[in-house]
Amino acid sequence: MSRSRTNVGRITAVATILCTTLSGCSDIYYDRRESIALSAGDAQDGNKVVQMVDPWPAESSNRDIAFNGGRMQTAVERYRTNKVIPPTSAMTSSVAYQQAQQAQATTPGRP
Repeated sequence: MSRSRTNVGRITAVATILCTTLSGCSDIYYDRRESIALSAGDAQDGNKVVQMVDPWPAESSNRDIAFNGGRMQTAVERYRTNKVIPPTSAMTSSVAYQQAQQAQATTPGRP
C-alpha cells in the first residue's frame, strides 16, 4: 500500500468517528417528545399574557413627540410641488443625481 492511501484511510476513519460522536449531540430527540408542541407546559406564562390589561410598553402611549413643524411643512410643500431635494451622502457622489435632474429637465412632455 502506498502512503497516500494509508493517510486517506486514516483521515476517513477519524472523520467517521468524529461525525458519529457529534451526531449524539443532535437535538432531534428533543423534537420527539410526548407532547403536542415544544412549548407545552407554558400554560402559566400564556395565561399571564392573555389576562394582561395592557400588553404595550408604557412609552407607547406617549403622544408628546418632539418634531419641527416648520421643517415638516416645507417638506410637504416641496413634495406637493414636485421639487423634492435628492438625498446626498458623504459616501456617494452627487453626479448621478445631477445627471438625472438634467435629463428630467430636458425631457419634453414631462410635468
